[in-house]
Amino acid sequence: MEGNRDEAERCINIATKALEAGDKEKAVRFLHKAEKLYPTDKAKVLLDALSRNGSSAGNGNAHYRGPSESSDSNQRSERAGQDAAGEHAKPFTKDQTEGVRRIKTCKDYYEVLGVGKDANDEDLKKSYRKLALKFHPDKNHAPGATEAFKKIGNAYAVLSNPDKRKQYDVTGGEEPSSPGQGHGNFNFQHGGFEADITPEDLFNMFFGGGFTSSPHTFTNGRARYSPQEQTRRERAEERGEGGFSMFIQLMPIIVLLLVSILSQMMVSTPPYSLYSKPSTGQTIKRQTENLQVDYFVNRDFRSEYKGTTLQKIEKGVEDDYVSNVRNNCWKERQTKTDLLYAAKVYRDERLRRKADQMTMDNCQELDRLNSLFRGG
Repeated sequence: MEGNRDEAERCINIATKALEAGDKEKAVRFLHKAEKLYPTDKAKVLLDALSRNGSSAGNGNAHYRGPSESSDSNQRSERAGQDAAGEHAKPFTKDQTEGVRRIKTCKDYYEVLGVGKDANDEDLKKSYRKLALKFHPDKNHAPGATEAFKKIGNAYAVLSNPDKRKQYDVTGGEEPSSPGQGHGNFNFQHGGFEADITPEDLFNMFFGGGFTSSPHTFTNGRARYSPQEQTRRERAEERGEGGFSMFIQLMPIIVLLLVSILSQMMVSTPPYSLYSKPSTGQTIKRQTENLQVDYFVNRDFRSEYKGTTLQKIEKGVEDDYVSNVRNNCWKERQTKTDLLYAAKVYRDERLRRKADQMTMDNCQELDRLNSLFRGG
């Protein structure tokens, strides 16, 4: 999710430019897209203002424009249109476009891979390798390349599995109306059965998504093995070594999982909480001696923690409290900034009043703490 933040910001910028150009529909579309990519207060505030102001929000800029102002508006609209087409900004060839169209119009998986129904495993592998490299979104930027790549991966995942291939042949090879479309982990379905692996995982298995120490290079974060190493891996598969090789590749992941589980088991519950927690018995309220911060402990706390140990615990309580107050203050300031921004864009006095009326409790508490620190 964190990796989508930049793309969400780009969508918000496009929406803002669309509003300046008077295109409310486009602004709403890109704000919803930003929310799906990475939810932010800014997008929520803008959408809320649009929904409450209706068409008036979009028409807030519909005043008379002089020649120069009109020219600036046109330039902003052109830039917004260019940004909206950002996902297709990378160059692609006519052959790539034709290839994508061919894959998307194929009616069965054999046609997708370009093989006959009597094709053996080696035929399927050769065809898949060739097509996967040709249509991978990192190399093919034609519109629809991603869908074509998924369809190729799904075709190979089904036909390379003897049981699924047999079921597929029995169904007559009819492609559903919306083939290979899934969500999240792309759980592809066809004729009542589904592939067991995503196209991207399948591609990584073929072209170096493992964790071996063999010589390879990296492109866009993915391993790309040399031709010699790839040939060696293919021969190992043919000799039946694929299972052991896969186990070796998964070993780092298994070790990381075990370490994570053990570390969680070894972490003990803190002897205090900033909030009352009946589930852990921390319901007895206390205050730190220095900053008078409230915290909660269990009934045995007073007898177990005294002297220097108690001072260290209260220091931890105060550090956690200050950190929470600082983070919440930042959120309050960010929300107020977003409200003022929306009020300026939509010329909405109600949003401006809402921003002015925010109490900023955490920021006031942070100021109090800072004064205590300075006084100490």
